[in-house]
Amino acid sequence: MTLVVADSGPLRYLIVIEAVHVLPRLYARVAVPPAVVEELRHASAPPEVQSWARALPPWISIQSSVAPYRPDALDPGESEAIALALELKADLILLDEREGRRQAVAMGLTLSGTVGVLERAAERGLLELENAFQKLAATNFRIDRAYLDAALERDRQRPRRTRERDR
Repeated sequence: MTLVVADSGPLRYLIVIEAVHVLPRLYARVAVPPAVVEELRHASAPPEVQSWARALPPWISIQSSVAPYRPDALDPGESEAIALALELKADLILLDEREGRRQAVAMGLTLSGTVGVLERAAERGLLELENAFQKLAATNFRIDRAYLDAALERDRQRPRRTRERDR
């Protein structure tokens, strides 16, 4: 069973580009701390994100960590996600922010971000990677274009699989 702890960034972008449905198909269990839910429900979040967060799907579990981790450089969602991932011995943590990723790796966590989730979903035939990246580019998501180009090249090199949703 693959246990994933998610920060709000990857969830937010997956919701906005209409790809959040891949998470339960990729991971057996997705946990989020309360601060992540608060961030997704915040008035500054896109309306579709707020709506999604008000009626969380059954594959999301909200869990608090016993021992908080609160460095000044991270927002509450990132801090709580790292603490929860450590406590649950999560297989993977989903983080996009550079400092959060740096600290997660320093603490021995395995991580992925929005782009990594999309690439894994494309490998499984759950979505078209180029289309997902085009949608992502229409948001305020920031990443070095060379990283996306490298992911697209890996995608082109993979043997074509029938997309699961087309079966």
